Amino acid sequence: MKIPAFVLYFPFMRVILFSGKGGVGKTTISAATAYRLSSLGYKTIVVSLDPAHSLGDAFDIPEEEKIKAKGLPIKISDKLYIQEIDIQEEVDRYWGDVYRFLELLFNTTGLDQVVSEELAILPGMEEVTSLLYVNKYYKEGEFDALILDLPPTGESLRFVSMPTVLKWYMRKIFNVERNILKIARPVARRITDVPLPDDEYFKALENFYEKLKGVDELLIDPEITSVRIVANPEKMVLKESQRAFLYFNLFGVNVDAVIVNKVLPSSVENCEHFSKWLITQRRYIEDINALFYPVPVFTVPLMEDEVVGYERLEILSHLIYGDTDPIKVLYKEKPYEFLQENGDYIIKLKAPFLTKEGLSVLKSEGEIIIRWKNFKSHVLLPRKLRDYEPKGAKIDNGYLKVFLSKS
Repeated sequence: MKIPAFVLYFPFMRVILFSGKGGVGKTTISAATAYRLSSLGYKTIVVSLDPAHSLGDAFDIPEEEKIKAKGLPIKISDKLYIQEIDIQEEVDRYWGDVYRFLELLFNTTGLDQVVSEELAILPGMEEVTSLLYVNKYYKEGEFDALILDLPPTGESLRFVSMPTVLKWYMRKIFNVERNILKIARPVARRITDVPLPDDEYFKALENFYEKLKGVDELLIDPEITSVRIVANPEKMVLKESQRAFLYFNLFGVNVDAVIVNKVLPSSVENCEHFSKWLITQRRYIEDINALFYPVPVFTVPLMEDEVVGYERLEILSHLIYGDTDPIKVLYKEKPYEFLQENGDYIIKLKAPFLTKEGLSVLKSEGEIIIRWKNFKSHVLLPRKLRDYEPKGAKIDNGYLKVFLSKS
């Protein structure tokens, strides 16, 4: 197959994240996209972050081969690799001192050894470890494309928010906590046998954070990173996809496509069992095109059998993209921008589906904090606007406008 000229001049690794509600077919769509990219000549790695790994099954890889890999990449061809993150293996590689302290802490409470080991793997470890691989592969420059098969929506949002949380912790809390414990540790040992983290614990966190530096900028660069939301034409899935679309935009991560999977073919129109399903799906597909406009929407028909193996992945990849090159940025728009109006400034954020209920906007230490229900986002102010305060907000045609005036 002739390699497109675009491959020869692509200047950096593309990162494409697939997110969506559990069961919509993210893994299969991720695998098909990776297969298509590799067939076009791009050296591609597809990484599964979902704890319920099925990426290897999509490529029909034997179980013993997956076990032998221990969470490291498996070579499918010269242009295609897959990787299923094994958090237990990653703990040994990167989290050693942190994990050992947490295990000791839980064990001290009287919990069984096995239970202590299990609890020591805290929520977020998988996401942070995955971010490390994103940074590693990008800096090494070995691959043209990195496909990430994200876990269900809630964990996906934690994945993209984790760099911000870590940066805030390292900047605001880490050194304070470390210094306090240097003083408190000798005293605490005299009055209690409850373990306190030692300096090795803090060194492990510091070293790990050093490996993550820059990944936050990587995720919000629309030329490099895109999210593609996978959905089914169903009410419950659509609602969660709407929330994901809002959250990714508020975090500044570019959503460049929505892929509607498992669409019934028109041939079932006269089938008594499926005709009503077809009418329902068509209604929701209309809603999806309206709700996510102008982001492109790709509809993918329900396959006649499960998608396992290279032949079916190839068929599916053509059904998804047609003649479109999947590595391209399919849609790009700034998640927020600063506008000037009558001497004041406006922060304009892309925020579809946002409502007034539960919305609050405030300023804290040179940044605007937007809260909506259980969500929080930070917009760092340019130096010129550090003395400006939020004076109001307005929801206007899918955008949130925050009005700033000099205090």
